[in-house]
Amino acid sequence: MGEQGIGARERLPVVLMVLTVVSGFLDAVSFLGLGRVFTANMTGNVVVVGFAAAGAPGFSAVASLTSLAGFLVGAVVAGRFAVAMKSRPAHRWFGGALVAEAALTGLAAAVASLVQGTAGRLAVIAVLALAMGIRNASVRRAGVADLTTTVLTMTLTGLAADSPLAGGAGPRAGRRAGAAVAMAAGAFVGAWFQLHHGVVRSLALCAIGVALVAAVLLAHAELAARRSAR
Repeated sequence: MGEQGIGARERLPVVLMVLTVVSGFLDAVSFLGLGRVFTANMTGNVVVVGFAAAGAPGFSAVASLTSLAGFLVGAVVAGRFAVAMKSRPAHRWFGGALVAEAALTGLAAAVASLVQGTAGRLAVIAVLALAMGIRNASVRRAGVADLTTTVLTMTLTGLAADSPLAGGAGPRAGRRAGAAVAMAAGAFVGAWFQLHHGVVRSLALCAIGVALVAAVLLAHAELAARRSAR
């Protein structure tokens, strides 16, 4: 299921760049509002588990393990969904995954507003991580280079190692740098929104944003499919 099966070559990278902004936003909200835990960047959670195990104050192994578990379940669900949808147009499978992400993020906002205390916090973390597991598995299947939407390590490595300074031609330098900027921008906006408006409104805004992305992607892809069928 390559990018050509989901949408126009120039459109899908834009969608993934927007989702990278969302990832930065979500991790800012979760880290600042849910107790130093990540719901998009699982590498961060693995490191936090180590911090907590060593007795570092302010970190929760339970919260990070909850996020990791939710993420893995989401990835399994996305994999099963992709197999079930393999006979359908790829954009419907990918769009469906985004709709699921938006719905789960909205559910997390609802849970945050209704359930208080540790149980409520862990439930919100689990639902958000589930959503991001679905998204990450779906983006992985889309196979767009340097746009994983949540992890920048290899993207930044490629930016530097393939640059003219390293003797390379600098392929996709704009995309790679753009992904880093998008993540940072999302984190900035997410941190500001979290600090001024709290978890519930921040997650609600995020859910609306992903829903709009899904709607636009599906609408354009369906229109393109109808035109090519004529």
